[in-house]
Amino acid sequence: MSSIPIAFGRTHLPITLPPGATPTIIRKRPLPKISDGRAAVRAALDAPVNAAPLRTLARGKRSACILICDITRPVPNHLFLRPMIEDCLQAGIPAENITVLVATGLHRPNEGAELAELVGDPWVLATVKVENHFARDDAAHVMLGNTTGRNVPVGLDRRLVEADLRIATGLVEPHFMAGWSGGRKVVAPGVAHHTTIRTFHSARFMEDPLAVQCNLVGNPLHEEQLEIIGMLGEVYALNTVIDEQRDLSFVNFGEIVESHYQAVRFVEAATAVPIGRRFHTIVTSSAGYPLDKTYYQTVKGMVTPLDILEPGGTLIVASEISEGFGSPEFREAQTRLVDLGPEKFLATLTAKSLAEVDEWQTEMQLKPMRLGRVQLYTTGLDAEERRITGVEIIDSVDAAIAAAVARHGSGDVAIIPEGPYVVPLHG
Repeated sequence: MSSIPIAFGRTHLPITLPPGATPTIIRKRPLPKISDGRAAVRAALDAPVNAAPLRTLARGKRSACILICDITRPVPNHLFLRPMIEDCLQAGIPAENITVLVATGLHRPNEGAELAELVGDPWVLATVKVENHFARDDAAHVMLGNTTGRNVPVGLDRRLVEADLRIATGLVEPHFMAGWSGGRKVVAPGVAHHTTIRTFHSARFMEDPLAVQCNLVGNPLHEEQLEIIGMLGEVYALNTVIDEQRDLSFVNFGEIVESHYQAVRFVEAATAVPIGRRFHTIVTSSAGYPLDKTYYQTVKGMVTPLDILEPGGTLIVASEISEGFGSPEFREAQTRLVDLGPEKFLATLTAKSLAEVDEWQTEMQLKPMRLGRVQLYTTGLDAEERRITGVEIIDSVDAAIAAAVARHGSGDVAIIPEGPYVVPLHG
């Protein structure tokens, strides 16, 4: 049997099944490729969703703040940042009053060569301010009160709140808690105060059965994010969708809520893939670079395929983890998970109204651990880091597949090359 490549770092990892095993390869439905991305961006800015063209919106404004996602998401910033900034400049906004703000949430800042890679255009870096959000800098935020829905404290980065023109940009893809990324999520938690983010990551949100991938109906996170947008006021979004080769498939611009919904409708038809059955053995990835840079982000690949994993089955995840484990706070949470065990660890979370920084990702890891056996193949992590993953470390994906097939007595193996960017559904 020929090998099957799955995303791993900047390249691919070849997977070979044992004799007699049958692969079911689960991919997104084919997405169209936009041949001229810059022309598509220009058209989107000139014909927005439920809004005036960007040149018109920028006219008479004194300042602008453009949010971009951090390095963990492969957003094609190089295609749209310059035309957006040029529109603002031509409308009369001074360059010194335009800020591109990296929506880091509680992640580390992106600086130096990494920031240059993220922005993707030296002209942008030379023309306007490009800065990082720091969620734990109290003075950098404006506190807007609490939401009426679930009493979430709302603090947002002052640079966004006080800007005359506010734009969020991002990638619309499945998100294992907020339903879909992009749009309102780039605002909160993207540039939110740490108390806002930690409330979102508390057990009352994390354990809600409607806080799952590809779902916005009744999703408590989405509902709170919409209320936060209402508290902030006028804000716009540029939304993108990319295909498996990271080429642009969709772009729009407009009022943040309606434009995001339009992008969701486009990508949902390709990304949520009905399979109609479950598997005892699943092989998946963390979608390759940049998502598989850390173990923290790798957890997403463990959660996304759970709807098609047979209880007691084996979930094999391949992730390069080139940068290491993640934040010190995440490392501490994982240590507690391993030392206390899953049940006692979860019990420490349920009484909190504010989650500790990054422990929510450890809570998400409990979901696959409750359902089956989780195995990880990586070329990163030292011995102690491998111990506190809390999952079984394997030396060979091929050998782990063969062992799982023999253990379960079933040669049907699901393979998801693009990891969490594809959502397989049993029903």
